[in-house]
Amino acid sequence: MTRRSIVITTVLIAVVVFVVFTFLYERNSANRTPAPAQASGNTLVRPHSPIFGPADAPVTIVEFFDPSCEACRELHPAVKRLLAAFPKEVRLVLRYTPFHKGSDEAVRILEAARLQGKFEPVLEALLEKQPVWASHGAPDLSKAWEFARAAGLDVDRARGEALSPNIDLVLKQDMADVNANNVRQTPTFFVNGKPLPSFGPQQLGDLVRSEVRRVRDGS
Repeated sequence: MTRRSIVITTVLIAVVVFVVFTFLYERNSANRTPAPAQASGNTLVRPHSPIFGPADAPVTIVEFFDPSCEACRELHPAVKRLLAAFPKEVRLVLRYTPFHKGSDEAVRILEAARLQGKFEPVLEALLEKQPVWASHGAPDLSKAWEFARAAGLDVDRARGEALSPNIDLVLKQDMADVNANNVRQTPTFFVNGKPLPSFGPQQLGDLVRSEVRRVRDGS
């Protein structure tokens, strides 16, 4: 085989490999669930959203959250540790993402608790007792109500409040923002509008600390 033939053959092989690789990459990308893009604040934080931490904190964690979600329950202590580590610089904004069966009613319990000034203790109770009431496919919301009662909720009053048109609007707006931000699973986090590069408590902590350093450095 001449040198010219070798060069031509090598080029042809390289072209074939490139075409095959490009085809496989595009096919796999099409089957992959798209990650959330960096989001604009107006679809991440709404005036009705529950907030933990200073309202004017320079670093905002937005969590798309389902009270029935096991991973939300598992990540909750890590989120609280970040708030405790940076009490003046970090706030948490919760956005309701009721993907699981019965989660919409659990959200209504939480919103009724907020009206009574009992949001945090009821949230903690529902998460602590989640394995009891939030069995996937067969949730027992009567137990969720009872756990909320034990946390201080006036259940008789809350049952009427939970059906208010205002709470209907909260659920409707949050689900619209879930779709706008391409949220496909819970929890999904954004930190100052930036999605996590990959899921996990370490990744969340790293991104929060990076944003805190950026704010402290004035960059």
